[in-house]
Amino acid sequence: MPVLVASDLDRTLIYSAAALALTGPDAEAPRLLCVEVYEGRPLSFMTETAAGLLTRLADAAVFVPVTTRTREQYRRISLPGPPPGYAICANGGHLLVDGETDTDWHARVTARLADECAPLEEVREHLLRAADPVWVRKHRQAEDLFAYLVVERELLPGSWVEDLAGWAGERNWTVSLQGRKIYAVPRPLTKSAAVREVARRTGAGPVLAAGDSLLDADLLLAADRGWRPGHGELADSTWSAPAVTALPERGVLAGERIAAEFLAAAT
Repeated sequence: MPVLVASDLDRTLIYSAAALALTGPDAEAPRLLCVEVYEGRPLSFMTETAAGLLTRLADAAVFVPVTTRTREQYRRISLPGPPPGYAICANGGHLLVDGETDTDWHARVTARLADECAPLEEVREHLLRAADPVWVRKHRQAEDLFAYLVVERELLPGSWVEDLAGWAGERNWTVSLQGRKIYAVPRPLTKSAAVREVARRTGAGPVLAAGDSLLDADLLLAADRGWRPGHGELADSTWSAPAVTALPERGVLAGERIAAEFLAAAT
């Protein structure tokens, strides 16, 4: 049975310039590979070493990118190695097979959300009412599945996210703060459910996973082995699980370490 490697992307395998966290002398900085361009500008990076490891991983395992990004945002990324046969977008709301949306999977997901959660419109309207324009920069709705805010984090009131999480929890939604984004996501909309579907289709055995945010916790808990970097929402809350290794590395070097751990475990 093949090994399935399911990895979050942003701040796990790939990093914006602001998230690189390179603290040593510039002359000793690792060489970087740009893996995403947006509006003509480089946006996301990984180290060249990580890129080589990821290319080798494609020969050793079924590699599945798993992201909260929309399909459009995901398609801006050009990872090294062959194009993944499967990718998971919108936090599990869309399963891509050879780059195309699996409509049956999406229909199953949306039917479950309609049965078990408050509607997106109710949550979106609450965000519009409760968020202060002083610190909100953007309101966004993603793939008609969830909503998020882009905020000035230093101006964010200390208890606002906690209060939102309490309100959302009563409606079977969850809240995650990642960098400058506050996500409100239906609780059954999970990365792990989509990964289980890929494992079923591929006949995969062991599942390896990595992620840095609260929205990755279910993925890490469902994996046989997992890794989280030394930064991010999970690290900030000292989240842990028996099969999950908390790495000390932060920033883009954490991405390199995660790629190395994947390859070593898969082979």
